[in-house]
Amino acid sequence: MDLLEKCRRFLTDPAYAERLGYPTNPRTAQAQGLYPYFIPLEESEGTTVVIGGRRLIMIGSNNYLGLTTDPRVRQAAADALARYGTSCTGSRFLNGTLALHLELEERLARYVGKEKALVFATGYQANLGAVSALVGRNDVVVCDKEDHASIFDGCRLSLGEMRRFRHNDVADLDRVLSTCPGDVGRLVVVDGVFSMSGEIAPLREIADCCRRHGARLMVDDAHGIGVTGGGRGTAAHHGVTEAVDLIMGTFSKSLASVGGFIAGDEASIHWIQHRARSLIFSASLPPASAAAALAALRILESEPERVARVNELGDRMRRSLRRLGFDTAASETPIVPIVVGGGMETLMLWRELFEAGVYTNVALPPAVPEGRCLLRTSYMATHNDEHIAEVMRVFGSVHAARDSG
Repeated sequence: MDLLEKCRRFLTDPAYAERLGYPTNPRTAQAQGLYPYFIPLEESEGTTVVIGGRRLIMIGSNNYLGLTTDPRVRQAAADALARYGTSCTGSRFLNGTLALHLELEERLARYVGKEKALVFATGYQANLGAVSALVGRNDVVVCDKEDHASIFDGCRLSLGEMRRFRHNDVADLDRVLSTCPGDVGRLVVVDGVFSMSGEIAPLREIADCCRRHGARLMVDDAHGIGVTGGGRGTAAHHGVTEAVDLIMGTFSKSLASVGGFIAGDEASIHWIQHRARSLIFSASLPPASAAAALAALRILESEPERVARVNELGDRMRRSLRRLGFDTAASETPIVPIVVGGGMETLMLWRELFEAGVYTNVALPPAVPEGRCLLRTSYMATHNDEHIAEVMRVFGSVHAARDSG
């Protein structure tokens, strides 16, 4: 069979796309106005965007603290661009480390309560590099079944064995760790906040389980930094920072930039720095991105009311949506999913909201389990009460129309 034949069939053949887990093929979805991906934004002010000349309220962004358009963050990026230029044109390992990177790493480590931090060009690379560098031949890495794709890819890149446990099920984690040989290294990797469901991992119980089995614990807190623990993340939220060996975070959510980091004890970070292929063989974080993240971190430290505001909005939306009869799963954060079930039904609800001026995200398998397709909504500290009232008006209108139909 021609290697590229599957590409043509995916684009044009609905039955083939359905076998891959999609409700229909991209070309048919586009023709029906049901294609929710790669939509170009013409303007963005964070809480609102312009698409096709129409202004929509954005509740599909990870800009939790609303800092991507903050003048202080913009100015920091502009100043770094003027001072350093557009790129480092090299890897951190060679010519691509700036004093700006080191300052950011020092501030991040202190903020999350660890000795050292290491900055990567993306959060995806941080997970890829940290896991693959630490888990060697004959080691075992154990993941929550709903961990982010970058964690699973880091496991695949490593030379160790990957095992999985049921989502947020500490008893199942205990069972999996009990089956690991006693003479191998063990690393447990979990999301702190799960990006689709908005759930917070039970880190205290997970940390206790790891200690009983002599396993190390790494937390991907991409969606926890700036949101949980007063902004310091899920380990701080549970009061177990000391028990978590490694904390990963990104800049593309609360820190208004792009990039990622891993933080831990000095020896572990030094090892990753010299063994992570995604760091050594990739160009370093551009100066403007590093400066934007550093400025956002300073604001996060000095304005904790932003964290309180975004969580208050998440609580408000969760209660309101549940009162309307929407299934918001087990959300505990400003990530509030609306579980619909079937893929086509989810796309149709997305289109109704989109046409009414509300931008949400569609999550289909493999991002979510089969039969649990959902709309992912998320909120920003900079959403005002008028934004929230309009969003709820639209949800109420759509819900009423569906009931009457």
